[in-house]
Amino acid sequence: MTDRSLLPPGRPEDVLNFVGDGSQLVVPLALGEPPTLIKTLEDNCERFTGVRIHQMDPLQSHRYIRGEFGDRLRHVCYYLGPGSRQAYWDGTCDLVPNHFSEMPLILRRVKPDLVLARAAGPDEHGYFSLGTNSDYTATFIGNVPFFLEVSPEVPFTYGSNLIHHSQLVGWTKTDAGFPEHRQREPSATDRAIADLVAERVADGSCIQVGIGSVPDALLGALHGHRELGIHTEVMADGLMQLVESGAATGTRKRHHRNKHVATFAIGSPELMRWLHRNPAVSMSAVDWTNDPRVIAGEPNFVSINATTEVDLMGQAASETIAGRYWSSSGGQADFARGAMYSENGKAFLVLHSTTSKGIGRIRATLTPGSVVTTLKNTVDNVVTEYGVAELRGASLHERAKRLIAIAHPDHRDELRFEARKSGILH
Repeated sequence: MTDRSLLPPGRPEDVLNFVGDGSQLVVPLALGEPPTLIKTLEDNCERFTGVRIHQMDPLQSHRYIRGEFGDRLRHVCYYLGPGSRQAYWDGTCDLVPNHFSEMPLILRRVKPDLVLARAAGPDEHGYFSLGTNSDYTATFIGNVPFFLEVSPEVPFTYGSNLIHHSQLVGWTKTDAGFPEHRQREPSATDRAIADLVAERVADGSCIQVGIGSVPDALLGALHGHRELGIHTEVMADGLMQLVESGAATGTRKRHHRNKHVATFAIGSPELMRWLHRNPAVSMSAVDWTNDPRVIAGEPNFVSINATTEVDLMGQAASETIAGRYWSSSGGQADFARGAMYSENGKAFLVLHSTTSKGIGRIRATLTPGSVVTTLKNTVDNVVTEYGVAELRGASLHERAKRLIAIAHPDHRDELRFEARKSGILH
């Protein structure tokens, strides 16, 4: 080490020296969560009360999320994940609505006392990397103290997620691994939707793609494209393969030319190895990656995200299923809005025409209790396996016609009847 003043690693229990009654703690989303530090807080929660842990999308459930410690230690969620969904339904954690791009602003109002994060490092210059994450936590580097959990599986990545040891109050080494990553094979319906989108993506486009079976199928369908750029929320296996195929180079981007930009990563061990010390990947803070003004600055920007329901006016509900909260807004509206203002930009919302039970996802009106994620005025293209409905600039009458045309054939007559009854369809 060239810097001899590096703080030596300590015990996980050292984090307790920086937590007291009413502490507001921030934890990265998904793989950035430090599991050993979380367990340490749980095991010692009798030492404090009123502590809140603020986090998006926890992948694993914890005792404190399930409400086992009452007011001593409570979870505040900003996007329901597998670890918090049931807890929210049970009333043991809180859910705060947000756009992903605005998370740093919202958390600043909380006035966090400490950031707990998983990391890699230190390197020879005394820097640690937040690894799979930059998200909202990177914005607090230099403004809020950090306590890190360094694990061998965490890739050392570059971008705005590098933190010098002088910004730490402590760090510890653990052998904690990542949760198992399961990837579902795309279905024939997924591939049909992917092909419809892929043929509308021009060479040289800058793309944002979510995660899931439809995005995976889409990324596979883009391997024949050239000079694509990546400016996305999540770096996943499909994007890695798009780079390795030579389809994504970033040479036509305006921001971070030749770089593949994301704000967090989730995927297989192969993805983690690919990310490790890969100078072509830039992990940037979410208030930059997801800022619609930044997105709009990339010409030919293409945003592709999934939704769960669309009504005949074009309102998209993407965070509820059958009227029950399932996730949250995430960055869908951020990217849809940015793509709207991008020169030659396009945004696609993709969904199967029916649920697994045959219930239509193109609906006359949204299911009661459903939440509008992307406004009708922002929605551009809606895609099912039956086609693409281009909604931007179309009248309500024309929107209804185009959406009914891509609904499942078994539901089209009923949709026409409901649309006429409501006055949307003449």
